[in-house]
Amino acid sequence: MLALAGIPLGLDFVFLDPSPSAPARAVGRHIVAAYDDEAALADLAAAASVVTYEFENVPGRVAERLAATHPVWPPPTALAVAQDRLEEKRLFERLGIPTASHVAVASGEEARAAAGRIPGPALLKTRRLGYDGKGQARVEGPGDAADAFAALGGRACLIETLVPFSREVSVIAARSPAGEVAVYPLAENLHVGGILRRSRAPAAAGGAVDPARRAEAYARAILQDLGYVGVLAVEFFEVEGDLFANELAPRVHNSGHWTIEGAETSQFENHVRAVAGLPLGAATARGHSLMLNVIGTSPDAARVLAVPGAHLHLYGKAERPGRKLGHVTVRSDDPGALEDAERRLAFLLPPREEEAR
Repeated sequence: MLALAGIPLGLDFVFLDPSPSAPARAVGRHIVAAYDDEAALADLAAAASVVTYEFENVPGRVAERLAATHPVWPPPTALAVAQDRLEEKRLFERLGIPTASHVAVASGEEARAAAGRIPGPALLKTRRLGYDGKGQARVEGPGDAADAFAALGGRACLIETLVPFSREVSVIAARSPAGEVAVYPLAENLHVGGILRRSRAPAAAGGAVDPARRAEAYARAILQDLGYVGVLAVEFFEVEGDLFANELAPRVHNSGHWTIEGAETSQFENHVRAVAGLPLGAATARGHSLMLNVIGTSPDAARVLAVPGAHLHLYGKAERPGRKLGHVTVRSDDPGALEDAERRLAFLLPPREEEAR
């Protein structure tokens, strides 16, 4: 999707991905190799004038190595923060952004002791390599904390309080090398089993506190602090009108896929513009948008496209339980039309969708 946004701007793309079936192979030259393969990195460096990534589990040392000879955006420092949940929390706290109370633990005994200091249930999360609900476990109390730590591989973890949120929201923002910033409207998200299933944008206004304005201020603070270039996503829990930062993603984000049809400039185009040093486009919403993920199995295209305003994006990935295979977006000036579209597209949502609401 980055290449599809950048090709009309006159840009060419080369991709390094270890999977021979990576979807990007259709829109540019594909180097099939491990991310740290020396020959592959040399090939990539010879072909590219600027390097970016859309996956935060790229080895940090690889980004740093390429940054010695090429612009690498977002900067490797941002990648390092996003790869470690403890560093994320430290960033939020340093910038005065509310986040869940947490304790770093490195053993089962430390996890048990920390759980004893946290009132009620908590979440145990690995500090690294966790996404889509992976790398975390609910802990009801000290009694099961050590077992949960062992089940997560005995790796360094955080244990944090459960946040009693009313909804989950996210903000997508882009920043150029010159410091120009574009911020998209706040999106409201639904996760099921730790996987994003639905986003709506712009999110409905909150109570007395304007969550969109607060999220924008937090995103701008992070962009400035990290010397960021490219698109950044920050996910929040909304609690009584206030926002608690959950995590950040140094890349284009699933909750921003609605921007392809639903914004003046998509998150993908603005990311490409930013890393290429081009002026950013407007992040203004074009009416109201609904995005539903396609998970596990591909739907019948005709059934999806029979819904007025529906746009189907399939990524060319093999079917697998829990895997994101694509998404569907619907844009309308009438938010009521989105409610009707969601009812007609309910087959894309898991059977227990109503319970998840």
